[in-house]
Amino acid sequence: MATTTLTVQLSDADSARLGSLAKATGRSESSLAAEALSEFLAVQDWQVAAINAGVESLDRGEAIEHSAVRDWIDSWDTDHELAPPRPTRG
Repeated sequence: MATTTLTVQLSDADSARLGSLAKATGRSESSLAAEALSEFLAVQDWQVAAINAGVESLDRGEAIEHSAVRDWIDSWDTDHELAPPRPTRG
């Protein structure tokens, strides 16, 4: 796998925490930082994709009314729990 070098500035506190974790786990600071960045990017990619999917569904006219969601949530843990609301075409 091809790699590249990235220089980042850390606070003294985070640098110390990274050093301590590296020592405790027997891993290098670089490998820990690379893993953390990779996991952060995966979460951000997921979040952006989910937001884009939501916007696209709204662009198609699919929406769930706020009041319907509120009524559904309010019904949780009651004897008359409602089914989840479904998108409607507006």
